[in-house]
Amino acid sequence: MAENRTDRRIRRTIRMLRHALAQLIGEKGFDAITISDLTGTADINRTTFYLHYRDKYDLLNKCEEKILSDIESISHASLKCTSKSDLEHDLREGKPVPFLVELLTYCKENADIIKALLGPRGDLTFHRQLKKIMEKNLMLRLKEEGTGNKVIPYDYIAAYVISADLGLVQFWLENGMHEDPETIALMISEITFRGPAFAAGYQ
Repeated sequence: MAENRTDRRIRRTIRMLRHALAQLIGEKGFDAITISDLTGTADINRTTFYLHYRDKYDLLNKCEEKILSDIESISHASLKCTSKSDLEHDLREGKPVPFLVELLTYCKENADIIKALLGPRGDLTFHRQLKKIMEKNLMLRLKEEGTGNKVIPYDYIAAYVISADLGLVQFWLENGMHEDPETIALMISEITFRGPAFAAGYQ
């Protein structure tokens, strides 16, 4: 029982520090953050901070590694369980792609830190690493399921799709996430598979 209480305290401390990091990145940018800022915002003492992290860079790296690992796991799983025919069927039926719903639900649950890291005062390294994960999984799908009759090289297609999709997600996060993940997933599917002109009503 005591061990469970200790585990809960550790998880709570880590969660509070992550929230503090997200808040402070948005307010002043990572470079200007001090340990005192973090401990004060999280309402913990410095000793507790150093029980979990070496410094603010260690906190940032561990937060980013967790998010990137989770997103990569969700993306990798989609390659195994979602076929091209499944995607086409969902689109015809007006249903969001399940993988996108899962990914966007994760983004919503972790919106504070993801929004901060992707924002104007965030971490460009995180942004690049996230795009690299997206690119790897998209390129695998294009090469495995593409017809080979491509008009544009796959790497250019991937660059376009990733920038568009990530931009839409950022817009959603920054504007309060009024739509649910299913709605945003359907928007992404429509734009990606049918094109922005079709989605805008140009037949």
